[in-house]
Amino acid sequence: MTVHFIGAGPGAADLITLRGMRLIAASPVCLYAGSIVPKELLAYCPPDARIVDTAALSLDEIEAEYLAAHKAGQDVARLHSGDLSVWSAVAEQIRRLERHGIGYTMTPGVPAFAAAASALKRELTIPEVAQSLVLTRVSGRASKMPPGETLTAFGATGATLAIHLAIHALERVVAEILPFYGAECPVAIVVRATWPDERIIRGTLGDIVEQLAAEPVERTALILVGPGLGANDFRESALYSTDYVRRFRQGFEGAGE
Repeated sequence: MTVHFIGAGPGAADLITLRGMRLIAASPVCLYAGSIVPKELLAYCPPDARIVDTAALSLDEIEAEYLAAHKAGQDVARLHSGDLSVWSAVAEQIRRLERHGIGYTMTPGVPAFAAAASALKRELTIPEVAQSLVLTRVSGRASKMPPGETLTAFGATGATLAIHLAIHALERVVAEILPFYGAECPVAIVVRATWPDERIIRGTLGDIVEQLAAEPVERTALILVGPGLGANDFRESALYSTDYVRRFRQGFEGAGE
């Protein structure tokens, strides 16, 4: 018996990986976070699958589901929104599985920041403007931020910031990073990326709080900040330049990429 942790993607049911879809179809038990995972994904479950919405369950209750499936010898498809590598609460579940000697796998999913960038039709790394992306959040009810991992520390780098789980604290976010980016720095708030009711609010650090007040958002929104979001007059990458010697270009005679 194996528990398959599967990144279910940001919202749209067709953004799950083929591997994830096949694992769902082969698992007699499916646990999914009903508040943020689209129910359309459940159509991939076997007709007689046991399907459990974990939105209202405690970690102890989720563990009990794993133990019951283990006793019955049934694989479990465990669906989490986005990708498993960030803010998925998978680590604490894995720790409990390992205590019981239960095997597990991890299948990645499309992360929220990638879905948001696609919604904005933007590349987040622009030559000589933005080459680093910081994925971060603010302290919340679920857990606090570690010392040193602050918006001011990340803002001092000038990198593009993808700030998760922070829409409720937008005023504080703006106040902390404004000194580093300036009032004219582009901001984009992507609400429920890839869902049917997806929304985008564009502005600057100087006016985004006012814009959000006119279009209130309570949750499931990603805040993107950085000069790269508005950059259009930038030098082209040398990657496709005729002067750039690449390993796979015809005529290559020993030069590196």
